[in-house]
Amino acid sequence: MKKSFFEGNKIRIVLHLLAWAILLGLPLYFIKRWQVGKDFIWLYYINTLISGIIFYANYLVLVPRFFFDSRRYRYYLSVIILIAGFYFVSDISNKLVFKYESGSANTEQFNRQPEDRKRPLPSGGGAVLARPPFREMHLFNYGFTSLFLVFFSLGLRGLERHSQIEKLQEKLGKENLNSELAFLKNQISPHFFFNTLNNIYSLIGINAVDSQYAVLKLSKLMRYLLYESEHGNTRLSNEIGFMNNYIDLMKLRMSDKIRLSVSFPEKYEDINIPPLLFIPFIENAFKHGISYRGKSFIDISMLAIKDSITFRCANSLVKTREETEIGHSGIGLENVGKRLSLLFPGKHELKINRSETAFEVLLYINFA
Repeated sequence: MKKSFFEGNKIRIVLHLLAWAILLGLPLYFIKRWQVGKDFIWLYYINTLISGIIFYANYLVLVPRFFFDSRRYRYYLSVIILIAGFYFVSDISNKLVFKYESGSANTEQFNRQPEDRKRPLPSGGGAVLARPPFREMHLFNYGFTSLFLVFFSLGLRGLERHSQIEKLQEKLGKENLNSELAFLKNQISPHFFFNTLNNIYSLIGINAVDSQYAVLKLSKLMRYLLYESEHGNTRLSNEIGFMNNYIDLMKLRMSDKIRLSVSFPEKYEDINIPPLLFIPFIENAFKHGISYRGKSFIDISMLAIKDSITFRCANSLVKTREETEIGHSGIGLENVGKRLSLLFPGKHELKINRSETAFEVLLYINFA
């Protein structure tokens, strides 16, 4: 926790230290350039210390504890007490310094009566201006500086709190996004597994050898679902291998009347992609797009160029199963649509074209 706090506030701490280094180093410049007396230097440090206490008391204590509370009057009352209390400290400091300096010859004019202030001094000096109201000047200067520090620290703390709230909301949004993505992906796996088992079940009574081959293929598919797809992203090559295994499994129950065309890229950049993005479209094509009575087709193709993928899956529509297509094909396709919107907002394009005889899906994703 301490490490994370320091890392999160590193820039802020450096800026505060830099500001203090400048404020504490200014007297050294004054001494060298104007030969300022040490009493005024001490007065500067005292006022700087008071300003720092007002700033950090408001910044670290009063604003976090009282300003964001429903009973905000406690904040205003605390600020008034803080400013008034340290005014007396500052006033005492000024009195001590100016009392000590009052013994100098330059302050002789300030000890004269008001009616004598315009008379020449015994040394032959010219007319003396009226004595400046030091107490009023100090009150005005202290009040202006204190209010500036209070409002500045309040605004700074408010901006930091707003930034923290935005970061928290962003973190919660990512957590909700990951939860929703996990839920959608977990929905796809049982749906896929259920359909594949039905295909193997129908194959067992026809060809025992092909059934054994189908179980072997299914084990590879399930290994991918259980292990590869649970690590977040996967390699494009693994996803293509998974789709090829599924297509090989589906071929076992296809007749010669079905035309199957599969075109995956042979050379491509093996980028990281979210798993199970394309299989619902292929699964939907095999489930609802083939006919054992008449001719039907399935066309699957993918084009991978650098950080972008264009995927196409088209299949025929069997009229006798049109109602089934409308009623049950939405689970996988709807999930993919939601996942794409969450994973690639503004970086994908999904088009679904449907006619009386064909169903086509076009998907473009930019992974950059």
